[in-house]
Amino acid sequence: MTATEGADLPSRRRLGAPSQRVALIVAIAFFMQFLDSTIISTSLPQIGASFGVTPVGMSIGITIYILSTAVFVPVSSWLAHRFGAREVFALAILVFTLSSLGCGFAHNLPEFVAARAIQGLGGALMTPVGRVLVLRNASKAELVGATALITWPALFAPVIGPVLGGFITTYLSWRWNFFLNLPLGLAGGALVLRYVPAHEETETQALDGLGFFLASTGLASLLWGLQRVAQPEDRVDLTLTFVAAGTILGAAAIWHLRRAPTPLLDLSTFKVHTFAISTLSAGSYFQLSINATPFLLPLLFQVGFGLSPVDAGLFILAYFLGNLAMKLVTTRTLRTFGFRRVLTVNGWIASLAIMACAAISPGTPWEAIVALMFVAGLSRSMQFTALAALAFADVPPPQRGSAATLSAILQQVAMVFGVAFAAAMLNFSQYFRGAEALAPMDFRVAFLAIGAIGLVAAFRFLSLPHDAAAEVSGHAANRPAT
Repeated sequence: MTATEGADLPSRRRLGAPSQRVALIVAIAFFMQFLDSTIISTSLPQIGASFGVTPVGMSIGITIYILSTAVFVPVSSWLAHRFGAREVFALAILVFTLSSLGCGFAHNLPEFVAARAIQGLGGALMTPVGRVLVLRNASKAELVGATALITWPALFAPVIGPVLGGFITTYLSWRWNFFLNLPLGLAGGALVLRYVPAHEETETQALDGLGFFLASTGLASLLWGLQRVAQPEDRVDLTLTFVAAGTILGAAAIWHLRRAPTPLLDLSTFKVHTFAISTLSAGSYFQLSINATPFLLPLLFQVGFGLSPVDAGLFILAYFLGNLAMKLVTTRTLRTFGFRRVLTVNGWIASLAIMACAAISPGTPWEAIVALMFVAGLSRSMQFTALAALAFADVPPPQRGSAATLSAILQQVAMVFGVAFAAAMLNFSQYFRGAEALAPMDFRVAFLAIGAIGLVAAFRFLSLPHDAAAEVSGHAANRPAT
């Protein structure tokens, strides 16, 4: 190691105070958003009872949020460049917080649905614009640390959300699941205006109306169709219609964006190899597996094994602790081994841990289940953070707005598709067995299927150069001088 390289290492070990502050503020907002999205599922029966609606009928509360988010995500980059990323992010937090109060105070289903639609608008702007703020205020050497901070909400919220939501709903009221956002939102908004640096925007191009229409309607149709896959009582023909319409409109949007003189989104960002592989190809397939697992695990323990919510929550806690523990060594691991080796080897470990869930049964020693959950949490956390950091490592500053929006769109698709695919595997296995209820065998099929997808995707990371994004990971600095 040269003297210059050795001197550079300390700067890589810690995140600078300004960058850390911005990342933490964005993480607070992300946590509020992700927690709200996961916590509501446990409250649907109680909300329905308050409104005189069946739990199935209350699914519109989730659907409308997904659709509203899908409609407004594509325009987030344009709004941030036109009116200022800091200002749009603060406005998104305000909209999300006030609409959360609207959900909590709703007296009937129409009021609740309207408030959830406005929540979706706030959420659509929050994620991509928040990433832009972090990317703008962090250097390449700080990118892994900043990314680790803003990815923990996406890792932790799906795990603790259902448990926290069940506790609040049982001992307080479902309305407090939404009132919980008030202190988080007020604190987040105030911190944004106080500590996030303002940046003079120079964007003056007109809104690409056709690109906005095609991208928004295509994404909304596709996501609505995919989420219907998880509801076997829905009509198959309508599900296929929405998926087909979304696919066709999405293809038309791509065709338009490639040819428009001032497109809504810059698709040339996909020419950056590290961005493309971490978001569009291998990354999307792996995120499918990552997002399907928190959906399957609570069902496995409660429906497949017949455990109580409390007992199931204890196993999920081990999964959560694995996510948390990996945060302590993520930066060091990437610095030691680099993105290529970490994403490949850790991808295999994460996928095999998912597939190993197919081997556990009600008779498996609880120590073995806890150990498996911990390892699955460790590997999930590492893969999630590494993918998020690699995605923007080589994206030029002028393209980061579009890159953040494209990444948010693909993550949404992967999240919904992951849950839909897992649900489809459960339904297929149950149908093939001719059974009237789910059984452990059905979960084995689902875990093996999503684990296999992740395993195949992990091999794709071998196409990365050995020094991929070395300036971000610090991996090159650890090589001996030649």
